[in-house]
Amino acid sequence: MATADLLVDLQDDLATDDASNTLGKLKLSPLDDKTWPAENDNDEDLKSDKECSPEIVEPPPNLKWDDPFYDIARRQIVEVAGDDNFGRKVIVFSACRMPPSHQLDHTKLLQYLKVTLDKYVESDYSVVYFHYGLTGQNKPSFGWLLDAYREFDRKYKKNIKALYIVHPTKFIKAILVLFKPIISMKFGRKILYMNHLGELEQFLKCDRMVIPPCVKKYDDTISASQKCVPPVQIKQLPHQQFGISLRALRKCDPANKAIPQVLEETVDYIKQHGLNKEGIFRRSANVCYVREVLDKYNNGVPVDYAAYGDVHLAAVMLKTFLRELPEPLLTYELYDQVVSFGGVPKK
Repeated sequence: MATADLLVDLQDDLATDDASNTLGKLKLSPLDDKTWPAENDNDEDLKSDKECSPEIVEPPPNLKWDDPFYDIARRQIVEVAGDDNFGRKVIVFSACRMPPSHQLDHTKLLQYLKVTLDKYVESDYSVVYFHYGLTGQNKPSFGWLLDAYREFDRKYKKNIKALYIVHPTKFIKAILVLFKPIISMKFGRKILYMNHLGELEQFLKCDRMVIPPCVKKYDDTISASQKCVPPVQIKQLPHQQFGISLRALRKCDPANKAIPQVLEETVDYIKQHGLNKEGIFRRSANVCYVREVLDKYNNGVPVDYAAYGDVHLAAVMLKTFLRELPEPLLTYELYDQVVSFGGVPKK
């Protein structure tokens, strides 16, 4: 299993921390006066960034032209990409979709990012940043990055469980070093470097994310050059419940039940204890408990949700079961038709 690099800082994460006050205490020149680290034309990492042109995508079908953030949203720089392996919402930021700086209102981009996060910050969530595609033409100013860090106060930092930086370069690592005086130790531990998509696969299903084609192409290139070892195929357990097709589950069930065990037990518990629970199917559960219950199911060990005392755990296990199905309930064949329902005019 690949090991991600970890950014660790020197400060404690205090509720009273304020980035602006911290900056004011610095003996050295303030970060506002700093400029971007100089780019080295001989740096192969940076060369690869320069070779990528901004990716142009079609606007989302449900995006209205009079949306206040239309110019930002249509580029799909920021997207919600479902849940990670622990049932937490995943927000994706793709640098390759950023146009040249003079064509993008970075202030509005920051507002749009906050509006997107505001829907999920009350629960645990993760952020994936695809760094490939950030160039000298589309990178925001250093001052904008500083303003962004100041804008994202404790409300946003408290429940973010991971910030995955995919395909990091020496350039982005240098930026994080410059931010070191104001990044708390606790937040620093949440920043994980993913050198290729294979490492990210440990935490979420990459094949179920909408990853920009140029990012995939770049990942194929570096994976080939680095001779990355493909992930080892895990042998199916005798009582495997997750990641198995519904047909296979029914075939392995001695009682030949049409409803899988996980579905039956989680739905029953939610019906008894969670119908009036605020945040059901939205809030995440204790990650250790999620892993423990998943292992119990896959090894044929009975699960008693009452012993855990958290109905959100049952909801997360239900979502995890559905997410891990090799083929979704609505099937890939019907996917386009189901998505098109959103464009049906209301009567």
